[in-house]
Amino acid sequence: MKFAQIILPLNLKGTFTYKVPAELAEKIEIGMRVLIPFGGKKIYTGIVFDLHDLAPENFDPKEIINLLDDSPILPKEQISFWTWLSEYYLCNIGEIYRFAFPSSLKLESETYLKLKSGATIDFQNLDVNEMYLIQALEVRQLINLTEIEAFIPKKEIVKTIKSLIDLQYIEIDEKIAEKYKAKEIAFLKINEEEVSNKSLAQILLLLKKAPKQQELFLLLLEKHTEDPGKSIKKSDVFEDGNFAHSQLKSLVEKNLVMEYYLQKDRLQKYEGEIEDLDSLTDAQLEAKTAIDKAFVEGKNVLLHGVTSSGKTHLYLEQIEETIEAGKNILFLLPEIAITKQIVQRLEKKYGKQLGFYHQKLTDFERVEVWRSVKNNDLKILIGTRNALFLPYQNLGLIIVDEEHDSAYKPREVSPFFNAKDATQVLAKMYDAKVILGSATPSVESYYLAKKEKLAYVFLGERFGNVKLPEFELINFKEEQDSKKIIGNFSLKLIEEIKKELDRKKQTMILHNRRGYANVIECESCGYVNYCSNCDVVMTYHKFSNEMKCHYCGQKASKPKVCPKCNSENLNERGVGVEQIHEEMMKIFPEAEVDRMDVDSMRKKFAYEKLYEKLEEGETDILVGTQMISKGLDFENIELVAIPRADSMLYVQDFRAEERAFQLITQVSGRAGRITGEGKILIQTYNPQHSVFQLIKENDPAKIYEHFLEERKKFLYPPFVKLIMIELKHRKEDKVNRASQFLGSIFHKYLPSECILGPEKSPIGKLNLMYQYQILLKLPRGKNYNEYKNLVLKSFEEFDEITAYQSIKKMIFVDF
Repeated sequence: MKFAQIILPLNLKGTFTYKVPAELAEKIEIGMRVLIPFGGKKIYTGIVFDLHDLAPENFDPKEIINLLDDSPILPKEQISFWTWLSEYYLCNIGEIYRFAFPSSLKLESETYLKLKSGATIDFQNLDVNEMYLIQALEVRQLINLTEIEAFIPKKEIVKTIKSLIDLQYIEIDEKIAEKYKAKEIAFLKINEEEVSNKSLAQILLLLKKAPKQQELFLLLLEKHTEDPGKSIKKSDVFEDGNFAHSQLKSLVEKNLVMEYYLQKDRLQKYEGEIEDLDSLTDAQLEAKTAIDKAFVEGKNVLLHGVTSSGKTHLYLEQIEETIEAGKNILFLLPEIAITKQIVQRLEKKYGKQLGFYHQKLTDFERVEVWRSVKNNDLKILIGTRNALFLPYQNLGLIIVDEEHDSAYKPREVSPFFNAKDATQVLAKMYDAKVILGSATPSVESYYLAKKEKLAYVFLGERFGNVKLPEFELINFKEEQDSKKIIGNFSLKLIEEIKKELDRKKQTMILHNRRGYANVIECESCGYVNYCSNCDVVMTYHKFSNEMKCHYCGQKASKPKVCPKCNSENLNERGVGVEQIHEEMMKIFPEAEVDRMDVDSMRKKFAYEKLYEKLEEGETDILVGTQMISKGLDFENIELVAIPRADSMLYVQDFRAEERAFQLITQVSGRAGRITGEGKILIQTYNPQHSVFQLIKENDPAKIYEHFLEERKKFLYPPFVKLIMIELKHRKEDKVNRASQFLGSIFHKYLPSECILGPEKSPIGKLNLMYQYQILLKLPRGKNYNEYKNLVLKSFEEFDEITAYQSIKKMIFVDF
């Protein structure tokens, strides 16, 4: 007897043991999808994790129903990768499966109801809901749970179903349907065999009483005569003339026309001309030699290239060599919105060998990319962090562009893993090479390079020896005292923008805060409008004239009077990007001022339209949040202004200074990329702040030494490992007690200096859930795994308490 360990797409611990039926024993392999029963009558798609012949001692396992694949859909490297992710990030492997696979590849049974065979129904004793359901089943035979909601109130459904099952009038049935449907295009062709047996006059006589059929036939005949071998697309024919589908159906029935379907990929492939690579500059050649040397030594590379230094050009050279070696490439980007220019460059080099994978694709499109990768049809895959889980056959190189970006480590979607770090483990599984590229590498990556765990390659000059932008600090406090300001702008900054407009140049203004005002405050009693779901003040958005919570999405209309004291004396406090945008339009009424933030980019193709306006020089001033710091490369931008730079520093995060430096440096890289005349104006109340002074000096080594010194002093990464545990529940007293209990368990196993908390989270309530957190600071090195095992032991002890099973526990490793 053979047994299989199966991964289920559920957030449950470990794998599950199933019997392998004799007829499947020779066919089943690790990495295949299987249909398995789970939890009563429910059927899921599982992944074969392991095969063995050890029968479980305590129970009799269920049998696998069937195989869904002829060969493994998941390579062994991916299974090893999933195992590592699960162990390192303390998450369940089922969570990874659920995140990694497109929904259409995870078949689940749908629950249906049907009348029990031979049941004699006594309608006298049924209530109205039970009667409706029985009558519906007599007509439809099978009804799913969603359809029942149309005629039975939601809260009564479970009660009604349970009652009829107890009476043995109905029973539950589980059905599985294939979700993925290939896209098919309809084509038409003249039935040459039939038409050749008749003259055209005979055919026209046959269609005499149906002039539209006659017209349609003649149109198809004309297209066929022009190019006998060319397929005639059905949609093109119907666009050419005002025809009905019934007219085509009649021609098909008369055997004059044939209709057939061909499968087509949903994703459009590049059809343009292929270009050759440009030559490398001397500085790039030197960097390439250093990268090649590191790869020979078996090291991954941190490519620290200043903005506009030509990192992409180096990527392309490495891609070219990897393709020549017969291997594939994964090109990771933090978010798909910034890919336009890089995609255009890669398409012109590699055409149809290039594919994309990200969350904005439909599920069917993702299935098609998955299959293309499995069949080794794509040589280069550009994607976001979920592209790590595709079934690569021959991966040779992984490029992580903008490796510092926090989008590689989001806290909103489980499993919570850092794609940049996971990349290096995946590469090891495939014996592939990794390049981490950035103009502002993370402090952790820089530290690893300093310790020679990564090869450090510095590209310190811009392409074409173009000068780096010049930084200037404006003391906004002095400007305010001298009354040399208009709104949020000093007269000096306004004058610089005016100069750029006179020179027909473009300006970018960065303000990394959404909305118009942070808060609407009552001057009489101090009341502010809090979100009813979260412990946060709602942000005022003037464009839509509503208050919004940026955490749970709740909206409310702007109050006309104070809800507490009925005063009309309401004032807007704080500055959002909408306010900066409005001020710019008032100061420069003749200029074209556009805005780029999450709210203004919601419409379809909004990003592409604005990108086009920037490229054509139609936009004079672009105001935006951090979105403007990524992926924009335009020759006319020579000035970048940051009117309220201090707001980036005063955030409850030990990485606040690092992120402020990265954001300012990244956005400064948009200026003067061609002319070398870029200028960055930073308005601040505190120009003597170490971060601003170091940015002005433009000495990367010095600023990273500053960050490392600060981290070492207060024991933060890269000198320790952090694990953040967040507990959530709707009842505050319950989650508080649970966090205190978990904290006491940690104190039993770990040194007290490793434990911070438990404390209420900085945002105490989020989406009606109260939050408490515990931060663990664990030593790096060989002892780390021992400490981590003690953390796992603590979780096991906590999970045994029945009263706390309703507490939602979130674990963030390398927080």
